Amino acid sequence: MLPRFDLTDPKAALSLLEDVTTNVNQIQDSVLEAILSRNAQTEYLGGFLNGQVDKQSFKKNVPVVTYEDYRSYIDRITNGEPSDIICDQPISVLLAHSGTSAGVPKFIPLTAEELEQRISFGSLYRALLYKHIKGLNQGKCLTFYFVTGEIKTVSGLMGMSMITCILKRVNTTNSFLWDKLQVSPHEIATCVDTTQSMYCQLLCGLLQRDNVARLGAPFASSFVKVIKFLENHWHELCSNISTGSLSDWITNAQCVSGVGKILTAPNPDLANLIEQECSKTSWEGIVMRLWPKAKCIEGIITGTMAQYIPVMQFYGGSLPLISSWYGGSESFVGVNINPLCKPSDVSYTIIPSMGYFEFLEVEKDHQKTCHDPAENPVVVDLVDVKIGHDYELVVTTLSGLYRYRVGDVLRVTGFHNNSPHFRFVGRHKVVLSIGMDKTYEEDLLKAVTKAKLLLKPYDLMLMDFTSRVDCSSFPGHYVLYWELGSKIKDSKFVLDPNMLEECCLTIEESLDTVYRKERKYDKNIGALEIKVVRSGTFDELMNFSVSRGSSLSQYKTPLSVTNEESLKKLEANVVSESFSRKTPSWELHEMYPGR
Repeated sequence: MLPRFDLTDPKAALSLLEDVTTNVNQIQDSVLEAILSRNAQTEYLGGFLNGQVDKQSFKKNVPVVTYEDYRSYIDRITNGEPSDIICDQPISVLLAHSGTSAGVPKFIPLTAEELEQRISFGSLYRALLYKHIKGLNQGKCLTFYFVTGEIKTVSGLMGMSMITCILKRVNTTNSFLWDKLQVSPHEIATCVDTTQSMYCQLLCGLLQRDNVARLGAPFASSFVKVIKFLENHWHELCSNISTGSLSDWITNAQCVSGVGKILTAPNPDLANLIEQECSKTSWEGIVMRLWPKAKCIEGIITGTMAQYIPVMQFYGGSLPLISSWYGGSESFVGVNINPLCKPSDVSYTIIPSMGYFEFLEVEKDHQKTCHDPAENPVVVDLVDVKIGHDYELVVTTLSGLYRYRVGDVLRVTGFHNNSPHFRFVGRHKVVLSIGMDKTYEEDLLKAVTKAKLLLKPYDLMLMDFTSRVDCSSFPGHYVLYWELGSKIKDSKFVLDPNMLEECCLTIEESLDTVYRKERKYDKNIGALEIKVVRSGTFDELMNFSVSRGSSLSQYKTPLSVTNEESLKKLEANVVSESFSRKTPSWELHEMYPGR
């Protein structure tokens, strides 16, 4: 487990980081030993181990599982059975997994002990930021957090997002640390009305613009949505600042109380300054213009979040984008020890104290697991991974997850001391498929990234996108929904159909040889289609998901949409449709070298 240290002392955090990344093998063995010795008699582990608590028995007898394999135990706990069926300590909260786009929540168990570990984990990457970015300790953070309502299960356990859980815990134990680090009062960040919360967090940030040393949100997508919200509300925000009074529609008691601590008098000079910046023709670099002392923008920009990097760079100007850490509801895993690296070079160093980590090797080219989990696969230990290889993460935790497949594919890029660096590749799942073709997250993101380059001459940006397979006619084809934005403020752009057709072809040319063969040679796939949707469409999708229990802080636009209500919203907002007029290139030797 992560040793105790002074959360307010960056030097202590950096020293600990060096220690845990050096003694990796010893720490991993001790973590597993602690987990097994404490939980071997639980119903779940006892059924596999029969009293044996050694590492070899664990690897031989405990299966690698997915959530569906585990769901019955979680369901029993939510329905009132004691949590000791999976864990020796009481489960204090059930984390609603961020991947709930299908509308069926996944609950991940968490104990109070592991929650404290995760809060301590935050001090590790904060110390790295202070080390690499000078001046951060001379100001505070404007980090946009959003909580969700809590779900009370039959057992009385509460289900909530990870962000909500941590913010609630901070309020009871580390409120002094929050006040030291954040410009927005805690009560505003924990307001469940996300619209009022977002407005008031922006207002607090603008009022204290000279005290903001860094900005951010848990995910890049959340930060982009905040800036788009600012575009629509800056007139009103300036009015509040100028008059010293809060808008009447802000009625939430937490927001009113929080803003009241900061909005204490009229400040027309500040309002005029903000108005001058927001009124300019372009919003390029608006973040550094509104917050001139900011040193960076923080938020996860890897995986599916990479699509937002160009938009973040446009709004952020020359401010570096920092992707600080990697983890999820199942476990906090690693930190970025080189926070000032290029967004495309971000890797995370595994912190071996945070859980017991194993890795299921994945074929890089085809994203297929080398070993069938149903056949008791060979799983690689943390110290045995190889540079350049892809792996699916498997975690074992103190909170009752055992050999649990997270679903994330990670690529080894190097080592820090004896702990490996991993680049997040994507989720281990197919997002689009019609026949023999299988397009994975990484494939689709790379293809769209190439197509986005064609937007530059038109001063357009891809603000958000998703996709689906349309099999309503034969042959079926891929459909991409694009929301575009102009780099010129209030500009009404005209879409060039030739450009969009070229985007379609560029995407098809970037997909793998199986897709291109099925498309050109076998004629089993129809021409790829791009449907441009109205501005604000993806905000509608987000609001729809949030209304069904998702957290705005953890919301990610799904790369593939199957929900009927979401598809209806997309289709209702289509303003342009374009197809590839040409077929992508494909040669026989691509699939059969030497022929």
